[in-house]
Order: sequence, then structure tokens, then C-alpha cells
Amino acid sequence: MQYIINAPEKINHTVALPASKSISNRALAINYLSDSDTYPENLSKCDDTDVMVDALGSMPYEINIKAAGTAMRFTTAILSVTEGEHVITGTERMRHRPIGVLVEALRKLGADIEYVEAEGFPPLRVRGRKLRGGRLDIPGNVSSQFISAILMIGPMMSDGLTLHMTGHVMSKPYIDLTICTMREYGSDVDWTNGSTIRVEPRGYAPTSFVIENDWSAASYWYEIVSLLGKKYPKADLKAVMPGLKDGSRQGDSAVRYIFRMLGVKTEFADKSKPLVPTDVTLSPQHRGLPRLDFDFSGQPDLAQTIVVTTALLNVPFRFTGLETLRIKETDRIAALKAEMRKLGFVLDDSVEGTLSWNGERCEPMAEPAIDTYEDHRMAMAFAPAAIMFPGLRINNPMVVTKSYPEFWNELRAAGFDITEA
Repeated sequence: MQYIINAPEKINHTVALPASKSISNRALAINYLSDSDTYPENLSKCDDTDVMVDALGSMPYEINIKAAGTAMRFTTAILSVTEGEHVITGTERMRHRPIGVLVEALRKLGADIEYVEAEGFPPLRVRGRKLRGGRLDIPGNVSSQFISAILMIGPMMSDGLTLHMTGHVMSKPYIDLTICTMREYGSDVDWTNGSTIRVEPRGYAPTSFVIENDWSAASYWYEIVSLLGKKYPKADLKAVMPGLKDGSRQGDSAVRYIFRMLGVKTEFADKSKPLVPTDVTLSPQHRGLPRLDFDFSGQPDLAQTIVVTTALLNVPFRFTGLETLRIKETDRIAALKAEMRKLGFVLDDSVEGTLSWNGERCEPMAEPAIDTYEDHRMAMAFAPAAIMFPGLRINNPMVVTKSYPEFWNELRAAGFDITEA
């Protein structure tokens, strides 16, 4: 399938954002370990959350997590402390995403896990049992999902868990999000210093839990307002997004600070209660930016959105902290280079973990069609580029169901013309 996208000249739209996938999957994992008989409220309705609901709801012998990397990591940890034997597998791409760091860490804590096929990759056979726990050293530059998976089962270990991260700690906001969600369910967990977290062996208590809407999904609406504001500086533009917190623990809430530099003003309807969801209104504020340098180690999922936006605003950039992008749903750095070239932008990834654009251009394709690489964020980050490239085509657009199933319907409701080729 291929979509052809044409953008409106202005928008005035209230956006139905999805619930946070990151919080949903953490809450589901912890909720299961708490032996609750109810689900958290406002669960994300997307592929990644659906597979966790199915897995934890029925616990079949073979669990197919499909393309959900978060679910693969969290469920592997849960199975290691859940009585019984299970095999956990996924799509072809998932079977090529490395999981050895997590498996070896869990084994050090006493887990019984073996590789069914290739060493270091799913599928896995897990025989659950009570883990003793104790101290574990793990590199801080691995995926925060590995660290979060281990932390969440810490309260179930007889000696608790002292998790020490060596070197630079990547994606720390996601680790903090995990800690905050654990606390909501009664866990005694905290940083003891800048690199060590202590989890006491006190288990979890069932609780009512309401999930905030998704700041990652909000990033695409920031991109739309930024690009429309650039192309139509006199247009009356506004996007309202309910259900977001000023004091959000989601790492991607940093999007509002980044886009302040890229011409978007953020207004909260009620700033007096930062931990209560409220309406957020986006509007253009015109400013010129000569260059943007940013470290994405705390917000890697925003990288694709910001790369596309800054290039289309003609703002040179140097983005660091992108090491984990190589092992996401696709190699996101390679994918960004290939697809931005179709639009006439030559990106440089010669420094590991870094993606730069110094203003170098090439001839854009006459009718560019963006490949999505089975990656939902490629589709959503490039769709707003239709503002600058009318008639832009997106291949395999339904990959958005992984995190934002209503994305295309929301664009249509905002005035985008989207037709199937």
C-alpha cells in the first residue's frame, strides 16, 4: 500500500492523542507482578501494547511478541520470575535484534534462559523461578529497556536488587519513568547515587493507575505546526492536544523545549497542577535558528522527527546520542540517510552515534516515495514533509499501528488530503 499526501495551508484541530505506549507497557508489566485483577486505565490501543495484554493475559507456552521490542524485553524479565516454562519469539526482524545483554544480566541474577536458535537473539526458552537478586553491574550505554526490564522484577527477588550502571547512562529519563511507575505500585526503589539504583524486596501492591497521553505522538504535531508556520507565516495555526502533563516523566516531553527553538510555542491550559493531565496548545512563533546541536541520549525516539524538521527548515544540525538507533525496528540512521536523500538532503553518519547535516544538498526525486522499513516512526516523521513536498508518497503506511493506529485519520481530520495510490 502507498499513501499520497497533500497538506493544508493551516490547521485548527483538537488532536486525539494515543495513550503513552512507554507508560502502558511498564504499567502492564508491574500490574501483572502485583497480582492485580484489573488493568490500568487508558491503556494504549496499539500493536506493542496489545501483544503484552495477550501475553500476560493468557501466558501460553509459546508467546509471539511480533515486532514489539519493549514487550520482548519486559516479558522476558517477567517470565524469568514467573513459574513455568515458556518460549518467547517474534517477527523475523525481532529474531535479529540482539538481546544478549539482557539475557546475561538475568542469568547472573539466577534466571534460567536459553537461546532456541542463534546465540544472543530471540527466540528464548525461559524457565521461571524465584531469583535471589543482589548486586548487578551492567553497562549504562545499553538500551534503557534492558535496564527497565531488570528493575521491574527487582521487588520480586528475595534479596532485592542493587543495579550499578557503568560508564555513561543512556536514556535516563526512561529509567526514571520506570522508577516512578514502580513507586505507584508500592515499590521501594530509588537512586543511591548517579549510577546505582536500589530496589528493596517488598513486592508490589495492586493499585488503580491512569496512563497519561503520549508525548512521542505529540512530536508529529509539533513538526506539522513548525513546518506550516515556516511555509505559511501569516496563517492562523493551532493544534490542541488534551491529556498531557506539564510535569510529565516521559523523556519525550522534552519535545516542547526542542521545538521552542524550531518555532513552536507550547501553552498548558492549567500549569498550577503539573501532575494532572491538561490541554496543550501549539502555535507558531517565528524565529530564525542558524544551527541546532542536540544530544538525544535521553530522547532517542524523537530523533527522526527532529531530523526531518530541521532539514526542511534549512537548519544545519549535529545530533549525538543516537547509538541505539541502529538496533531499533530498523537501522534508523541508515533509513534516515536514504530517505532524506530522496528529498535532496545529504546526511553524514561518519561519527558513530552521530547524525549531521551541514547544508549539503543533492537533486531531490521528482516524485519521492518514502520507504518505512517496518518502522512506525519513519512513516509518522516523514508524513508532515508533505507540507514542503506536495504529493509526497509513503510506502507501507499502516506500520503506524505499532504505536499510533489513528494517525492517518487524525491527519485527515486536521485537513490533510490522503489518498491510496
